[in-house]
Amino acid sequence: MKTAVFSSRRYDEQFFNAANRSAGHELFFIENHLGPSTASLARGFPAVCAFVNDSLDAETIQGLAAGGTRLIAMRCAGFNNVDLKVAHAHGIKVVRVPAYSPHAVAEHVIALLMTLNRKTHKAYNRVRDGNFALDGLLGFDVHGLTVGVVGTGAIGGIVARIFHGFGCKLLAFDVRKNPACEALGVRYVPMDQLLAESDIITLHCPLTKETNHLLNRESFARMKDGVTVINTGRGALIDTESAIEALKSGKIGQLGLDVYEEEGDLFFEDRSQSIIQDDVFMRLTTFPNVLVTGHQAFFTDTALRNIAETTLQNVTDFEAGKPLLNEAKAAGN
Repeated sequence: MKTAVFSSRRYDEQFFNAANRSAGHELFFIENHLGPSTASLARGFPAVCAFVNDSLDAETIQGLAAGGTRLIAMRCAGFNNVDLKVAHAHGIKVVRVPAYSPHAVAEHVIALLMTLNRKTHKAYNRVRDGNFALDGLLGFDVHGLTVGVVGTGAIGGIVARIFHGFGCKLLAFDVRKNPACEALGVRYVPMDQLLAESDIITLHCPLTKETNHLLNRESFARMKDGVTVINTGRGALIDTESAIEALKSGKIGQLGLDVYEEEGDLFFEDRSQSIIQDDVFMRLTTFPNVLVTGHQAFFTDTALRNIAETTLQNVTDFEAGKPLLNEAKAAGN
């Protein structure tokens, strides 16, 4: 099937072309983000492949439908950037990759935590400058701390298992309990209790109307002083301005982010030669106890291979008229 792959980078081409040797689709790679102004580029393509920071709002979907698109294949797990109701109204199916490598994201949580804790990024630069002093590099033992895992699906469940290996006490909040987590001794508690008792809080829930700004001024106030917060889920799970207030007051001791609520105009691009206009983001980068990575938690060879293979299988199933196992549907459809 003729498929336009938007927001593509060299690594996307590498893994998609490899997976396509057996799938046999016509893939056209487009560097532009998909949005209202670029939907016309998909004219004549029955399928488009989009990513997390593409905008598939009503206007974009109307443009895709006018150009003959019948399938939107998201090469990610989330689909909060897709207007599913409008897609359904235009007869466009939406599919996704529900699990590409939960280990990749879970392991990045630990990378963020331990970098913030043991300050290895600062130590690396010091040693290269011949500075072997330990002042300012003091960390803490993770063993014995209480970790709150918000969302215990595939990724959150693996995160819980890793922290169990550290010897941590584990609290969790989710609308559904994960039996594998319970077998580890994870205690499911109300959100307020998790916020109040956790030394480390890590977010792994989807972004919905209910979870938008899940961590806000009120929830930060309920946390322990000096809490460590890690977000590898969706940027808008955290109210960034409230997080900045909590950093300034010392309520947040360490903040690790792989996502940011206004990342669409920043991430996946080289902005090193331009002036970044997002004052809130730039304020974040001034804190010595904040570590931001550019939505790279998923970025392993295993994950990219699985993303390409699952995405193309979704396209193959649609073309063959088979049931779409990874279809994303609006409520009520």
